[in-house]
Amino acid sequence: MSKVALVTGGNRGIGRGITEALLAQGWRVSIMATRPAPADVLAELSTLGEVRYTQGSVADLGDHARYVEETLAQWGRIDALINNAGVAPTERNDLLEATPESYDRVMEVNLRGPYFLTQRVAKAMIDQGAPADGGLTGTIVNVSSISADTISTNRGEYCLSKAGVGMATQLWAVRLAPEGIVVYEVRPGVIATDMTAGVTQKYDAVFASGAVPMPRWGQPSDVGGAVVALTAGLMPYSTGDVITVGGGMQIKTL
Repeated sequence: MSKVALVTGGNRGIGRGITEALLAQGWRVSIMATRPAPADVLAELSTLGEVRYTQGSVADLGDHARYVEETLAQWGRIDALINNAGVAPTERNDLLEATPESYDRVMEVNLRGPYFLTQRVAKAMIDQGAPADGGLTGTIVNVSSISADTISTNRGEYCLSKAGVGMATQLWAVRLAPEGIVVYEVRPGVIATDMTAGVTQKYDAVFASGAVPMPRWGQPSDVGGAVVALTAGLMPYSTGDVITVGGGMQIKTL
């Protein structure tokens, strides 16, 4: 039987890259995103495998319950959760000009939402137990960012939210290890999506300067490949690990 993955924000950007990669490996994928079900996108994804869609927000705990219940009703179990959905500040403001409204919005979607969705999904995984063929009870992958430990003073709330995701990964890894659930963090670098469209010239210059060992834009498929590797069940004695997908941008050099 095909394994089932939840992918928040799995209809576009990095999330779509993750969805496509999992479908290509035979996973069933349940997406939750805020937009009405995109018929064209779902039709394209359906050519790769089985996919379903729940319209909802990761910031809404009520939507969490509906998302999990609908997935279980259709497919009977959940084997992986990919906490991918996230937002950037509406405006990039200096720390001295940042607003509480922007801070709260970013934290609700990027940190609070995934934290409590993980709680709900972990309970469902524990209740269902390990699959019949043995192996892990479940895998959780938190998609954060190199901003977890790289400062941008014009989007402080985003950096804080991603640093929080890093700590949440460690917390859940320790708590869920005895339950047979492993937890990882994937930190994308500069990935070509609509979120980075407004800073294309900036990062084109960074790549041209030689500051990144692999001087190109990352693609959603690069992140999808990392998630596929982590959910394959081939590292059952590893948990809490951080995988950076950034062309070596995280490497400290002189």
